[in-house]
Amino acid sequence: MRVLFLCTHNSSRSQMAEGFLRSRGGDAYEVFSAGMQPRSVHPLAIQVMQEIGIDLSSRRAKGIEEFAAMAPMDLVITVCDEAAEACPFFPNARHQVHWGFIDPSQVTGSEQERLAAFRHVRDLIAAKINQFLARNPSQSLEQLHAAGKAEERS
Repeated sequence: MRVLFLCTHNSSRSQMAEGFLRSRGGDAYEVFSAGMQPRSVHPLAIQVMQEIGIDLSSRRAKGIEEFAAMAPMDLVITVCDEAAEACPFFPNARHQVHWGFIDPSQVTGSEQERLAAFRHVRDLIAAKINQFLARNPSQSLEQLHAAGKAEERS
């Protein structure tokens, strides 16, 4: 199952979601992330994911244009409201859903306050990924695709 996490900058939320699904989803998933206006991966996103054993240090932010010529995505998940508004339908996406998370990079304050915001969003994303995996989505999407192909033949 090919999954793309889409956000505005591909610097925090989409990178964390990609890291979790890569780590927890196993070989059943090909996982990507991209941004509408990519920047670099946020150092605090790297730090809070490292705290739980997921290394994002070699990851880079990517734009959606990198995926234009690739095979279709089975599922595109927007993880910020801006991306959902700017990209209400991702080309070649078989299914698209929205999981809204606040942008931790917008939090101001001390280093500890900013880290707390990143940890909070990280934990929300982890819970959502766990829910997602508990529903066995790769099997569900295979059933949807098979039903769609059967309808096309009729």
